[in-house]
Amino acid sequence: MASSTMTSSQYPRPPRPNIAFRELRGQRSPAEFAAAVRRAAREIGERVSCDARYVGRVEAGEIRCPNYAYERVFLHMFPGRTLTDLGFAPRSSVRGRGARTTEVAPPACVSTPVHATGETWGASEPYDTQDPYETYDNEESDVLRRAFMTGGGATVAAASLTPIGLTVPHPRLGSGGGTPVAAAAGRPVRRVGAGDVDALDEAVRRIRLLDDRHGADGLYRRAATPLRAAYALLDAGATRQTTADRLHSGAGELAISVGWLAHDSGRYDDARSHYAEALATARMTGDAALESHAFCNTAFLARDAGRPREALRAAQAAQRVGRPLGSARLMSLLALREAGGWAGLADRTGCEQALARAQALFDRGPSDADPEWMSFYGEAELEGLEAQCWSTLGDWPRAARHAHRAAELQDPHFSRNIALYTAELADDLARGGRPDEASAAGMRVLDLLGQVQSSRIQSMLAGTARVLLPHRRASGVSTFLERHASVPRSA
Repeated sequence: MASSTMTSSQYPRPPRPNIAFRELRGQRSPAEFAAAVRRAAREIGERVSCDARYVGRVEAGEIRCPNYAYERVFLHMFPGRTLTDLGFAPRSSVRGRGARTTEVAPPACVSTPVHATGETWGASEPYDTQDPYETYDNEESDVLRRAFMTGGGATVAAASLTPIGLTVPHPRLGSGGGTPVAAAAGRPVRRVGAGDVDALDEAVRRIRLLDDRHGADGLYRRAATPLRAAYALLDAGATRQTTADRLHSGAGELAISVGWLAHDSGRYDDARSHYAEALATARMTGDAALESHAFCNTAFLARDAGRPREALRAAQAAQRVGRPLGSARLMSLLALREAGGWAGLADRTGCEQALARAQALFDRGPSDADPEWMSFYGEAELEGLEAQCWSTLGDWPRAARHAHRAAELQDPHFSRNIALYTAELADDLARGGRPDEASAAGMRVLDLLGQVQSSRIQSMLAGTARVLLPHRRASGVSTFLERHASVPRSA
């Protein structure tokens, strides 16, 4: 076990549990309460990435004061109460103007370090109340940078050297050789602490949220910088074994997230490499949850790349590794990955059996054992993945029914998934001999392409356009084809 290089006097005082907030949760599980927070946020037009882990950190006292978005949501949920009534410290005691005096160190008066986690987003600008998602065009490049700029140490060395989108030399990633990031910055390498890992975890969350809303194409190149920073952290080492374990898990999850951005933007070889890196990290540390996730994404990639037998094997491997984790929702998703493999092999019976198993597992409901990365997996995604299976099997009417339901069920904030499901619907309708309806669905996708950048969705829509060409004289079809032809393609 790695020993700590810090003396006891250097450690922050342990946080005090937030008993008031815990009482407000009542009998609801942390995941159920987090869902209620997200619903309340939507009611007032806010966007927060609340999950069970965030709720747990609040109740443990690790979050002394929420950011402005969370504050508005909590006060909306509990009218008549103040932040103090909810068990939080006054904002002035946590985020005074002293926060502006340093880029990486929290104010001296803060007993619990302020890191780049969801509750302290923008802590270096405590009086800026703008939602970071309000102006995506101006801020998407800053989201990942800011998550790392408040972490310190090797993280800051990596993030401050290079703007998002440029490469940082790192021998482990083969980007042209050179010295490790921290050394290249001319700074002494220090051991990694919990704050660095918090920043890493937050970068993963932000990538996922931005992908949900805007697609992968605009994010993939920018995500290279935090990924290199993550491996710089691994090279630097951690102060404690628990921190080292979290660091490996976080780096693996980030590799998967970046791999998904590559996957969704059509860079299959890059995606395969990132997933393999995550899988190797998982096996080195015996992290079953990370290994299951890596196999899950590998199965999806193999299916999209036309390797159905590999997709089937990867999905089955994910189920073997993931079963002891105790999450029915995880096993449901993995059964859907298996169904995709069977569909690619034209095995209708195997596909139907896997789909039935996925539905039965899904119906058991969510639990605290569900991995954080599965927040996207709800009824809409279940319907969407089933639609893809029936489409692969050539059952266009059945595929169209499920795709239509997926688009209807999807949370309107997640534009990327709505575009994906609607593109699936358009293609199924076109191939099923319903060109007018397909064109109408295709027009809805085109309406979303101003917000969504996904080569995968553009490729699906291009396939639909080719199917509709023989029907181009129909008024609705010709309008769609003309508009589709005028849309610029992703680079």
